[in-house]
Amino acid sequence: MIRDILKMGDPRLLEVAKPVAHVDDPAVKAVIADMYDTLHDAKAFGLAAPQIGIDLRILIFGIAATKYHPEQEPVPLTALINPWLEILTEEKDHGPESCLSVPGMRGLVPRFTRIRYGGTLEDGGTLQREASGFHARLFQHEYDHLDGILYPQRITDITKFGFTEALLPRAEWAKHASE
Repeated sequence: MIRDILKMGDPRLLEVAKPVAHVDDPAVKAVIADMYDTLHDAKAFGLAAPQIGIDLRILIFGIAATKYHPEQEPVPLTALINPWLEILTEEKDHGPESCLSVPGMRGLVPRFTRIRYGGTLEDGGTLQREASGFHARLFQHEYDHLDGILYPQRITDITKFGFTEALLPRAEWAKHASE
């Protein structure tokens, strides 16, 4: 079932999500199925359960081969329950981000360039991966939702945040069109 996506300003997006107590609970499987439907409908790279009003530590994400990120290896669509994140370097990169909960806007956000992450898969197995580039950025963005953080809260230069159509004509944004 396609769920409504909460928008910035909804206080539920600022709450820290609760850990999933029983991974095998059919209600958890139903939430994940709804998240897949919602993500597919939105044509996006990732979604966290709090974005659809579910106060649980669940996120889904994936990167298909795309002209917008030709350097990025595809990442299969993955659902993680109770994910964790480890920073592997203090080096950060400022890159463009947008969000289903902040529609029509975009900003340059600093993110760590190398991470390790993991969590429990839908089938109860576990996953651990290292990531860099857009993969690392995407995971950190979705993980932030579980801690009640929206990407505008991470922006360090407010002049690099605004409506997509106003930012993209500027030369420094043109190379990041349609990310």
